[in-house]
Amino acid sequence: MINQNESFNMERRRFLNQSIKGSLLLASAKFPFKAFTDDPNISKLTILHTNDVHSRIEPFPMDGGRNQGLGGAVRRAQMIQDIRTEEENVLLFDSGDIFQGTPYFNMFGGELEIKLMSKMKYDASTMGNHDFDAGVDGFDKQLVHANFPFLVSNYDFSDTILDSKIKKHQIFQLDDLKIGVTGVGIELHSLVPDSLTKGTRYLNPIVHAERQAKYLKDDEGCDYVICLSHLGYEYRNDKVSDIHLAQNTENIDLILGGHTHTFMSKPDIRRNKKGNELIISQAGWAGILLGRVDILFEKNKKNRCISCKNAFIK
Repeated sequence: MINQNESFNMERRRFLNQSIKGSLLLASAKFPFKAFTDDPNISKLTILHTNDVHSRIEPFPMDGGRNQGLGGAVRRAQMIQDIRTEEENVLLFDSGDIFQGTPYFNMFGGELEIKLMSKMKYDASTMGNHDFDAGVDGFDKQLVHANFPFLVSNYDFSDTILDSKIKKHQIFQLDDLKIGVTGVGIELHSLVPDSLTKGTRYLNPIVHAERQAKYLKDDEGCDYVICLSHLGYEYRNDKVSDIHLAQNTENIDLILGGHTHTFMSKPDIRRNKKGNELIISQAGWAGILLGRVDILFEKNKKNRCISCKNAFIK
């Protein structure tokens, strides 16, 4: 009989093997990925992402559990720093549920989590349902520790203390690349008590994500648009998911997901409403993985080459 640790190690080997295959398959036939990284006619963007970290500050304890020894903020910070040393253009995002899951949140109310993200120089995050666990007032108290924006296009905070404090989009200029980012959150009504959301109104995520993406592409001239999503990757019913978002929008290029704690060994390539390809990726939960998407852009921005390398933090 295979014990729990052996089973997990087998799954980890399978994950890593699939990741390598996924990276090779995604290297476009138009130009081999590695061969062109030093070409002056090619611009490279590295996108790092996490989701559903759930206050996992320390690695999982060495207690025989399947996640023992994995994760931890210190190791994640070191991995991020190593990649930034190697790569010139790096963006770091989170897709929500930063809070709740360990005593650190109960003791500090999210302060430690936000301070650590600021130290790691996250570029932006969206909000998950558990980020309301201390209420909009509790979340507002922690914003003072954030040196990065929170992006949500489909929550109307106009009647709450968060009015004007949560942005609908952000633009990043790296080298000759202009990257637009927006965010969407899940329906809160069945997940979070009204006493905590205090008048936050949920709006259609597909409509509002596309509205922001179209603005970023058409009005701001962004070369690439990313959506930080806490909708969840996929459901068995017709609940709105990242797949719905991908198939019913026209201007999003990459969806970095959360909520369903989906470990993706390779990205899901979907067709949008226009029939163009876009990517969905998600990095599990609890900071066990650091998601990574590398994109090569030709100078005319017409052709792109994608490689995804989600890595265990250990």
